[in-house]
Amino acid sequence: MADEVEEKVVLLTQDAVDKLQEELTWRQGEYRDEITERIAAARAEGDLSENGGYQAAREEQGKNEGRINELIVKLRNAKIIEAPEAGVVGNGSVVTIDLGGNEMTYVIGSRDIAVATDIDVISPDSPVGAAIMGAKVGDTVSYTLPNGREMKVVIKESKPL
Repeated sequence: MADEVEEKVVLLTQDAVDKLQEELTWRQGEYRDEITERIAAARAEGDLSENGGYQAAREEQGKNEGRINELIVKLRNAKIIEAPEAGVVGNGSVVTIDLGGNEMTYVIGSRDIAVATDIDVISPDSPVGAAIMGAKVGDTVSYTLPNGREMKVVIKESKPL
């Protein structure tokens, strides 16, 4: 009996799903065709063993096909999330936090959600992400740094992505 690989649910906003779908369509169509043309042109030059253009195009083809497979799996396993209401931190929230006098703004979610924004992303599974999940604006929460020190974080703002 073959081992089955368990595929992980990917939490994404609708905007992130749309952008990943756009990338998939481009990679399966226009970009795949472009690479195929480069391979054919390089093949027409003759000796493939010393043809750098051919080798580079084949390598790019492999990377593209790998990314296509990755996108298919992510989109198949995508669960559309609705960010929580303003004022509450959760998956899909844009949250501004005060880390010891430094205000920083992040999106809470997987790195795949980042395709829908240019704001840095914090995983809800990271120490700071886990500490602020469910917190409300004005709350002060703390988490433990890898060196064992405790860090306090103040939630300044939270709104849906």
